[in-house]
Amino acid sequence: MNVRRSRRLIPVAAVTALGLGALTACGSSAAQDKGSDGKLSVVASFYPMQYLAQEIGGDHVDVTNLTEPGQEPHDLEVSAKQRAQLEESDVAVSLKGLQPSVDEAIDQSDIKTKIDAGSLTALEKHGTEVDGHDHGHGEETHDEDAADPHIWLDPVKYAEVAEGVGKALQKADPDHAADYKKNTKALVGKLDKLNTKFEKGLKDTRSSTFITTHAAFGYLAERYGLTEEAINGLDPESEPSAARVKQLQKTAKDDGVGTVFYETLVSDKTARTLAGDARLKTDVLDPIEGITDKSKGDDYISVMESNLAALQKALGTK
Repeated sequence: MNVRRSRRLIPVAAVTALGLGALTACGSSAAQDKGSDGKLSVVASFYPMQYLAQEIGGDHVDVTNLTEPGQEPHDLEVSAKQRAQLEESDVAVSLKGLQPSVDEAIDQSDIKTKIDAGSLTALEKHGTEVDGHDHGHGEETHDEDAADPHIWLDPVKYAEVAEGVGKALQKADPDHAADYKKNTKALVGKLDKLNTKFEKGLKDTRSSTFITTHAAFGYLAERYGLTEEAINGLDPESEPSAARVKQLQKTAKDDGVGTVFYETLVSDKTARTLAGDARLKTDVLDPIEGITDKSKGDDYISVMESNLAALQKALGTK
């Protein structure tokens, strides 16, 4: 079932043209008004955006996450209180297409600096199957209307986004531009090391196919030469067809798949049913849409390292 098709890139603004595309600001590059504590007030749409803002902003920012810990980001409905909070903030960091309610609230707000992470790297359309064996050129076997937003699960793409966020904060708060630049460089260094760990850790495995509950790991699969088979598409709450379940059972048998991965923020019922019927194991592969007490790590880097260990175990590192 691994029929190759060339991946389709969605036109985006270049990172170097930040604002040029990724950054919308009123007026010149003069420093924006700040809170009473002198810090830049930043609203993040969900955890991966919060992590970037905190790592890059450091002591110069106050970051608020619109998505509560344990809440499924796709389901977020922005409250009136949160809309008011947006109006009082200096910067919003979000990923358009993932949370429609957030997109609408930010578009309608008068916030001075609006950063869309998706405009800082190339987005692709992924279906329920993504194959990364053609040296980074993925496959699609099922059309989706929207581009895949899960760019943060590829450390290389996430680093590109970090670079853009850093430039946006430098422009929004030039008084602390040197610190934002230094913090961005440090974060990109961490992500580069993480990428190297994944490259080395997944270089030689018994199998290269893994099954997940929903298609969150397409970019990761492409980056490291793996094949992601998702029970559902980009929507984690959708239900698979009987034909899709049967197809996955055959794939598991043909490709030597021994584990079905589920995640912590959505029901594991479908994954466990498929695993039980096919006599497979289950394990967690975390899309890191939020950090909770169930997360196998306390931040993005540590959870990604746990994901790497889970993949190595499931795929049979040689």
